Amino acid sequence: MPDLGKYADTVLSAYGASLVLLVALVVLTILRGRKVRREMETLETRMKRNG
Repeated sequence: MPDLGKYADTVLSAYGASLVLLVALVVLTILRGRKVRREMETLETRMKRNG
C-alpha cells in the first residue's frame, strides 16, 4: 500500500465508505431480484390457472 501521508485517514475513510455503499447496492439488488422473481412466479401461476 502506498504511503498516504497526512491524507491517509481521508483516503481510507473514502475507500471504506465506497466499499460500504457498493456492498449495500449489491445486497439491495439481490433482495429486489428475489422479490420480483416471487411476484413473477405468482403472476405466472395465476395466468396458467386463468388460461
